Amino acid sequence: MIAKIKKSDATIEPALRLQVAALPYRIAVSGAVEILMITSRDTGRFIIPKGWPKKGYKKPEAAAMEAYEEAGVAGKVSKKQVGRYTYWKRGVGEFERLQVVVYPLQVTKQRTDWPEKGQRKMAWLSVEDAALLVDEPELASLIRDFSGVPH
Repeated sequence: MIAKIKKSDATIEPALRLQVAALPYRIAVSGAVEILMITSRDTGRFIIPKGWPKKGYKKPEAAAMEAYEEAGVAGKVSKKQVGRYTYWKRGVGEFERLQVVVYPLQVTKQRTDWPEKGQRKMAWLSVEDAALLVDEPELASLIRDFSGVPH
């Protein structure tokens, strides 16, 4: 006999709100992939540039805009996501679990001035070091698996 599951008995996870992120990378002279990591403004932990989707922009374009605003970098953003991860965003007196869609951004320019200049620290790191520095296990795996292969 097959038991029927009532809706009230099922654990239903609410849909997570979505953010977009850029995974800024470059290929070093040695041929190794390097990832640009930035710090968050509030806690100083290492993250990748991310934010809310922007009306009138496709998700990859919005991710590239976040990279410019937060790190002053520009380049070629992939239309294809490299993956997703979830994290807990700290709010005033509350936390919210969000899902982040990540788009690779091959960095070709570093601006001398950008909106959040001086508000964050930045570092170009090896894939392994970048993966070790982030708090989110899913993001660490995504970074570790990233090859920088042209998209």
